[in-house]
Amino acid sequence: MENLEGTEAGKKAISLLSKLRNELQTDKPIVPLVEKFVDTDIWNQYLEYQQSLMKESDGKPRWFHSPWLFVECYMYRRIHEALTQSPPIDDFDVFKELKEQNFFESQESIISLCTYLQELMRTIEELDEDQLKNEFFKFLQISLWGNKCDLSLSGGETSSQKNDLISSLEDLKPFILVNDMERLWSLLSKKTREKASVRVDIVLDNSGFELTTDLVLADFLLSSKLATEIHFYGKRIPWFVSDTTIHDFNWLIEQVKHSNHKWVAKCGVDWENCVKMSRWVYHDHIFWTLPHEYCAMSQVAPDLYAELQKADLILFKGDLNYRKLTGDRKWAFTIPFHQALSDFHPAPLCSIRTLKAEIQVGLQPGQGEELAALEPSWLTSGNLFYLQTFVLHLTCGMDGRKHKIEEDEADGIWRNG
Repeated sequence: MENLEGTEAGKKAISLLSKLRNELQTDKPIVPLVEKFVDTDIWNQYLEYQQSLMKESDGKPRWFHSPWLFVECYMYRRIHEALTQSPPIDDFDVFKELKEQNFFESQESIISLCTYLQELMRTIEELDEDQLKNEFFKFLQISLWGNKCDLSLSGGETSSQKNDLISSLEDLKPFILVNDMERLWSLLSKKTREKASVRVDIVLDNSGFELTTDLVLADFLLSSKLATEIHFYGKRIPWFVSDTTIHDFNWLIEQVKHSNHKWVAKCGVDWENCVKMSRWVYHDHIFWTLPHEYCAMSQVAPDLYAELQKADLILFKGDLNYRKLTGDRKWAFTIPFHQALSDFHPAPLCSIRTLKAEIQVGLQPGQGEELAALEPSWLTSGNLFYLQTFVLHLTCGMDGRKHKIEEDEADGIWRNG
């Protein structure tokens, strides 16, 4: 009986997904969500808001004529709705197999990372300040490079990491467009001198290999005493193919713990203990899978904004977070990062991303044009990297005030799909 129910549920989900594909391909109007979920009303209110922005003659928002960020998020939310309408497979993660494949195909690199980390643990107490700073820079770059492994942009094709990442770091440095690692070091080292407890929050992106690089970074931050607690934020529902959910987070730690390699297994045991002792805390919140840009968080999800305000530093991983930080607008390349954040200032923050979307701010005059001349697809190739900070007390503008961005500012229009 159960198999029959599952078969019928699968057929229903496939039918709903086929309907979604047809709507997308034929530029149909974007329709409200129908299945009751915790975020359904918020989504439908946002759809009404999008319609209110349109001229009366334009009718309803459509797939080809609406902001790209909105319709892309809406597509993944509709995929989730197709499953929730099809019990008993309503909690099935359609991307699970791809995410796990990415992890298993990256084993050599994972062994290399865990071995390096565990060998460093033996002497970490003996490192002087310069040596510790250099190690901090290495783990930041490892987390940055891990962001290349994005299944939503590879069409589900393998995006695993198969090379020795640590030995490649020096070769990758010239490809970092904006490098604020020195400022991050200054911030954290200052915090550790001034406070007994230092909290670093990491807003996660991809599971699999990238999540492993983030956990290695988190382990280093605790072991080096640059932080005393790490808070992770993932997605409540399957999202953008490879984004991390609580299942992915727990599954990966379990896989690492049961590895046949002693140093990998040691990392898994340590990470499980970090969770048990609440030195690592995992959060999910429905806001992360809403279409809103982050400057709306204080109004739409004040509880989440208040939680982020408790951090001494927030690391935002990946392109989707960057697009939501900057509103996915066509900013001029030279617009300062803090200006594009449009009053999203819960705590000092840093964006760590591989460039895969046509948006970039905080460059020097002429830098974007020079890159375009060398490589026309530089914004989306995934071959350039970005590590940029916004620290409240350092870069609030020349006069120390926050700069409010209006939606119709000349260089700040939404990118359409």
